[in-house]
Amino acid sequence: MKSCFGYVRVSTQKQGEGVSLEAQKDTILRFAAGNEIEITAWFEERQTAAKSGRPVFATMLRGLRRRKADGVVMHKIDRSARNFADWAKIGELADAGIDVHFATESLDFRSRGGRLSADIQAVIAADYIRNLRDETIKGINGRLKQGLYPFWAPIGYCNNGGGKPKTPDPNKAQHVRRLFELYASGQHSIHSLRKEMERLGLRNSRGKPVSKTGIETILNNPFYCGLIRIKRTGAVYEGVHEPLISPALFDRVQEIKANKSGKKVTRHNHTYRGLFRCGNCAGAMIAERQKGHVYYRCHESSCPTRCVREEAIEEEVRQVLSRIRLSDEHIRFLTEEIEAWCAKNDGNDHEKAIALQLSDLKGRLERLTDALIDRLIEKEVFDRRNQALLIEKAKLEEAAREIADKRHDPGQVRQFLELIKNLAVTYLFAEPAEKREIVEIATSNRRVSLKDVYLEPANWLATAEQAIVVLCGAPDRATSRSGHDVRNEQLSRLAECARSVDELGGLSEANASKDDYAGHSVLSRFGEHEP
Repeated sequence: MKSCFGYVRVSTQKQGEGVSLEAQKDTILRFAAGNEIEITAWFEERQTAAKSGRPVFATMLRGLRRRKADGVVMHKIDRSARNFADWAKIGELADAGIDVHFATESLDFRSRGGRLSADIQAVIAADYIRNLRDETIKGINGRLKQGLYPFWAPIGYCNNGGGKPKTPDPNKAQHVRRLFELYASGQHSIHSLRKEMERLGLRNSRGKPVSKTGIETILNNPFYCGLIRIKRTGAVYEGVHEPLISPALFDRVQEIKANKSGKKVTRHNHTYRGLFRCGNCAGAMIAERQKGHVYYRCHESSCPTRCVREEAIEEEVRQVLSRIRLSDEHIRFLTEEIEAWCAKNDGNDHEKAIALQLSDLKGRLERLTDALIDRLIEKEVFDRRNQALLIEKAKLEEAAREIADKRHDPGQVRQFLELIKNLAVTYLFAEPAEKREIVEIATSNRRVSLKDVYLEPANWLATAEQAIVVLCGAPDRATSRSGHDVRNEQLSRLAECARSVDELGGLSEANASKDDYAGHSVLSRFGEHEP
């Protein structure tokens, strides 16, 4: 009785968990029993035969060349090889006098006719794989042109089966969105982001914390802003899935990564770290704790500015934020004025301008495609320019949606007035991280000279203050043509301030530091404290 190896193979791990391997073994055992062959060892492979380099197959070949068995029994030809390199190795075994049997094929591999028949079947098996590969690629390209991602969903999205867009994962999407917002704030490195995401509970598909490499992969993937990029080819497609972030936020993250312009993570989280500069030498005021107090000190030895206590900074900030004084009567009056003005200003001009830009952009995309078809540009140049144009197109489409969603909303302006009315009180009761956020958003030109603190209201706050003074302080607000013009100009400025702060508030959600404030920016809580 001859001794032979038994070789069985399936293409995937999933098939290996089913009955396919056992069915192949049963067929081989029946063949061996009918031909006086003893199976001395089994070799099980869970890998496609379309490419050479299968590790179990290679181990079996080494054993046969060392004459550890008289031959090998395989289920059928397409289980042994679907590429010519491995098929040639099987032929070398036969040429060396090693028996090669196929349990389901009635052919004599040692004869010329049997080898010819087997070679033809091997060619057919290899061609089947090539055709299958071509059809698979054709199907993948078809899905991509439809805006569908035909691969496994990235972290933050759910798989919904073939032909359906990926949808945001209700448990992970908010964490991925916050990941981008935190990095865009400039306050985090990849290392600190990994720790923060682990604390928040973001996990990969295996249920483990996302690694630093995983964090970088997420930040580099335009899928999250609505685009599909194929890494192997560099091609970019417009996706139909729901984006988790805006193209502007994705661009900001790429800019920080490319230029390494993000602020360094400091060792101590002092409230105003990095926000104030020396008014004499323009150096940074460095925070340090001494005798129970926090001081901000200029470390330039020749500079006359030395240090200032944190309490002095807080008092100056409070005074700047207290400059706008609004009563309930003022808010009612301004709300009525803004409602009348909004009814006459619906943003049509801006919408038309964006529509023209979109039309021009679509024409540029078509011309770029024509240039590629006519071989006027290289594929690499096309992919790079196509991605830039698609991101620009997504930005314009988002801007159009924002105009439709935030078309001079009187309610937005009323909320804005309530916010700035209580701004100083909110600052007084805020947590340190929230105080920092308020100072960043509501002030500018922050400096310390000698022992005095100087800062100015941010542009939006100064503009709002001026508009409110003009609208509420002029006795003949609307009695003349010039009065109408001034009124309309100031109402327009007030509406734009409200919109700007609303956008800042959306971005500042990423900086909320307390779990009980999750999902709410500090700006959206300005109205929580009454003076």
